[in-house]
Order: sequence, then structure tokens, then C-alpha cells
Amino acid sequence: MRFGTTLAAGAVFALLATASSIAAEDKVEHYAAVPSETIEEAVDNFVEYNAKVRDVLSRDPLAVADMEEIHEYTYTIELALAKINEEFGALAATLETLHLASEAYNEEEVRGVAEVYFETADALDKGR
Repeated sequence: MRFGTTLAAGAVFALLATASSIAAEDKVEHYAAVPSETIEEAVDNFVEYNAKVRDVLSRDPLAVADMEEIHEYTYTIELALAKINEEFGALAATLETLHLASEAYNEEEVRGVAEVYFETADALDKGR
């Protein structure tokens, strides 16, 4: 019975190793994305590459090359959106800290937290 269990475990391991290998091959990136290291870069890339996608979508009909162009642009948009989500996800917590500090009339904390808050929040107001 031990041999059967060992054989079954080996088969499962081999299957998982093969599946992992296939999954890794499926995740090959076709295009290099423009990086979004800062929130400002992320917002700029998000706006610029969405505009590029809209431009392609204005073509009628869409050719295979057009679809490929959209596919390429989405890599940069995905990176930009990930950075935006990362930065703005933390922004809500920072705003709450600012809110509570102002409620407690803690000027030192208000000024410190407001500086951190606006480092990210200002990215939305850029260019207005």
C-alpha cells in the first residue's frame, strides 16, 4: 500500500510541475511596458495610453494590427493602474489620519500628515 501512495504522490507532483511549467509559459509578456515608478508617471501613462487606445478604437473597421496595437498599449496601462491603485489605496488611510488630527486640533500632526497626503493627491490635480 505504501508503494501505491508513493506512486500516487509522485504522479501528483509531476502533474503539478508540468502545470506550473505550462502556466509560466502562458504568462510570457509580448511587449515591454512603459514603467510607472511614481504616481505622477502613472497618471501620465494612464492618460496618455488610454488616449492611444481611444485613437485606435476610432478606426473602422479594426484590423488585426489595430488589435495588436491595443494589446501593446494595455501593458503600460496595467502597470500605471497598479501604481495608481497602490498609491491611492493608501491615500484613504492618510486622509483619515488627517481628519482625526484636525479633529484633535493637533497642528503638528495635521501639517505632517497633510504633506504626505498632498504628495499623492496633487497627482490628480496636475495640469488643471
